[in-house]
This record gives sequence, structure tokens and C-alpha cells, in this order.
Amino acid sequence: MKKHQTTLSDELERKIIRLFALGMSYQDISREIEDLYAFSVSTATISAVTDKVIPELKQWQQRPLEKVYPFVWLDAIHYKIREDGCYQSKAVYTLLALNLEGKKEVLGLYLSESEGANFWLSVLSDLQNRGVEDILIACVDGLTGFPEAINSNLSADRGTVVRHSPDT
Repeated sequence: MKKHQTTLSDELERKIIRLFALGMSYQDISREIEDLYAFSVSTATISAVTDKVIPELKQWQQRPLEKVYPFVWLDAIHYKIREDGCYQSKAVYTLLALNLEGKKEVLGLYLSESEGANFWLSVLSDLQNRGVEDILIACVDGLTGFPEAINSNLSADRGTVVRHSPDT
């Protein structure tokens, strides 16, 4: 940044967002920017930059979806996330679909304390609220009650649930 410059360039903002998306902390991003460009950026500035993408993320999370998806994979991935200085286990519910054009599409990502059938019900309700009426084939793990939840919420009479479990 030039002397007395108070705003960051679009290129630098994109770099900060990319570093944040890679999981770097605000302090690490600040050090990286200083190493690369020989000037400092405060963590408050970095926070303001990353906060700019929140409206775009919310819009993506609420976008309308197709009525029918031929194939949807539903799974929760567990991560250790640092929150208030402590590492806590969280579940990221991931929905990946194959749409009618044969292209992969991420339908949603949802964060929760742990994986459970009740939270999956809220995820499936969200899909319905966004326009999904039917999933022809759903691929899920062995969570108890999961196939029934899908069939009761989103599958027409022809719906199929494929259970995949690494234990079998």
C-alpha cells in the first residue's frame, strides 16, 4: 500500500480471501501479507475483508434449487475447529448432487456440533424449502434413521436410498 492509502486493492482483497479459505488465521494472513508485500495489514482489516463475502455466502446458501436430482451424496465430515481458543469437534454436513445435465453441484454445506438424524431432517427440510421435490438415488452412510428421513421428506415412490458404510 502506498503512504496514506486507506483501502486495499481488489487484488489484495482476493489474496486475503484465498488465504482465509485455505484455513489460515488472521494473524497468519497478516504475516504472509507482510512477507510478500513488505507492509502490514491489521487483523481488523483482514476481518473486514473476509466479512465482505458473508452476504454472497448467504445468497448462495439460500439459492433456489432444481426440483429433481438424479443422484445426491449426503455425508457429514468431522473437523477440529478452533473456537474461543479451544479446539472443538464439529460436523460439516455436505450435500453433493449430480444434476439433470450430468454436472456435479454442491447443494449445501451446514455446520453442526455433531452428526445426527435430527439435524439431517433440518437439512432435508431446507432442501425442500429451496425447491427440491425428489431425489432419485440418495447415497448415505449407516446413520440410523437416515434412509427413512430421506424417503419421508424428499423421495417419490421411485426413490432409492443406497447405504454405504466403510464397516461393511
